[in-house]
Amino acid sequence: MKIKPINKKLKLYGFNNLTKTLSFNFYDICYAINEEQRKEYIEYIDEEYNADRLVSILSDVAKIIGANILNITNHDFEPQGASVTMLVSEKVGKEEIIEQGEEESPGISLTNIVGHLDKSHITVHTYPESHPDQGISTFRADIDVSTCGFISPLKALNYLITSFEPDIANIDYRVRGFTRDIKGKKYFIDHKINSIQNFISSKIRERYQMIDVNVYQENIFHTKMLLKEFDLDHYLFGVAKKDLPSLEKRKIKKRIKKEMLEIFYGRNIPKI
Repeated sequence: MKIKPINKKLKLYGFNNLTKTLSFNFYDICYAINEEQRKEYIEYIDEEYNADRLVSILSDVAKIIGANILNITNHDFEPQGASVTMLVSEKVGKEEIIEQGEEESPGISLTNIVGHLDKSHITVHTYPESHPDQGISTFRADIDVSTCGFISPLKALNYLITSFEPDIANIDYRVRGFTRDIKGKKYFIDHKINSIQNFISSKIRERYQMIDVNVYQENIFHTKMLLKEFDLDHYLFGVAKKDLPSLEKRKIKKRIKKEMLEIFYGRNIPKI
């Protein structure tokens, strides 16, 4: 289903009340042979994605979408995990005009930010964990970018994917509220969107199997991503694949693939 483009220029009555929320949920998988290596992996992830590193990433996100940072709260948890909450405001322009009918496009955009905003936020929470006996460890991070007015969180999507290089990602985008033109007519979305995939670069899309579940009439868009191919060396922690016998390498790769498929499809798989 295609959404018909609205007038290219729409003059608003008041300011833009639309709220746009991007939820980026991703997973990183690792295989650690023994308990000591699993513990080291969790410690490595906890340090690699500590609160300070996450603040830096979210600050870049704010810059990409054209938002001003008002306040930052961050915390590292014990024994592991971190959270960051960032309050942002939209840059203020001189005109209350929406440029509509713009084509969907991936990449970073910092141009044409012309609205007013009360408050919006960007948050991230991390969840490292490990399996007690199968050698599998996972790292999950949930990032929410919620904006009001003209700025679009979709412009930060490529940056987030390349920053974290996830094995699996679940991406949700929704638009809520409405804004009015000078005649009082309501508009429940102010930009063109058929799929989240259209805001992701072709280079990234080539690397992933992708599935859409969209509810166009409700302005709800969902995309799932699963890495197609992987090098076992990128998933082993504390050992290299050259040091493992062929049978062991095949077993480990099968376990990793099973873990990825279960997370991607959201159900347990007895055997693959």
